[in-house]
Amino acid sequence: MTSTIEPSGQPQSPDPDAAFAAPSPRLIATDLDGTLLRDDRTVSPRTVAALAAAEAAGIEVFFVTGRPARWMDVVAGYLAGHGMAILANGAAVYDLHNSRLTEAFPLPAADALAVARALREAVPGTTYAVERGDGLLRREPDYPQGEPGQSLKLAPVAALLADDSGGPLLKLLAKHPTIDPDEFLATALAVAGGYGEITRSSESALLEVSGLGVSKATTLARCCAERGVSAAEVVAFGDMPNDLAMLEWAGTAYAVANAHPAVLAATTHRTASNEDDGVARVIERIVAARRP
Repeated sequence: MTSTIEPSGQPQSPDPDAAFAAPSPRLIATDLDGTLLRDDRTVSPRTVAALAAAEAAGIEVFFVTGRPARWMDVVAGYLAGHGMAILANGAAVYDLHNSRLTEAFPLPAADALAVARALREAVPGTTYAVERGDGLLRREPDYPQGEPGQSLKLAPVAALLADDSGGPLLKLLAKHPTIDPDEFLATALAVAGGYGEITRSSESALLEVSGLGVSKATTLARCCAERGVSAAEVVAFGDMPNDLAMLEWAGTAYAVANAHPAVLAATTHRTASNEDDGVARVIERIVAARRP
């Protein structure tokens, strides 16, 4: 996706309430945190109504997120026809209606261990956790708890990666207590980018590692191909670096107003912030444009 640059050097920021002029889409792909969800992690009534209207108009909705399955209850109560989600930055496809993984694209344990060793050497104090297909978080003792009752096992990262009893390895998480988040990502890409897809979606120094070639974009493209949907027929929404590949792949891509600078720089379309129902605003215009 090529950005249009104004004389000021900044990407264009169209009026978020302007008429929707792109080709009529068949599928909407939206990130959750910071994009579809409000800051309190709720789904606004306007957004619920917009998602239902999209489905009623024959437009499929996919939630495409870095979240694991155990964090999907935030949208489970608002499902209409949209019951499919891409989780863990593309590492899994999840059926929300039946609460089960339907596909997984794992991170090889040897690659994960190589990332962990290289990053810990480059940034001492980095701690790790792993996400597996069973939905339970396994972490090192010094990795922040964060989720009471969810940690199945405490062990060094090498032991966590060697134990595959929890199913496919979906994601390695790396956290540091003090480093700048963007510096952490840049360092990780420099020292370990050859072993996996490394990105971030958190405001804190938390990195997410998937298998090489696995991203929101690759799995979304696979799901679309299965449905006979082309990239040109997809409208995507995002806010953080882990959304970049998806936004670049989709025929029409929107950054919410609160997006990370790298996302704003890489997209030509804007909508209002997550707090101001930015995704819902665009969906409403899409649906209205389909009416005779």
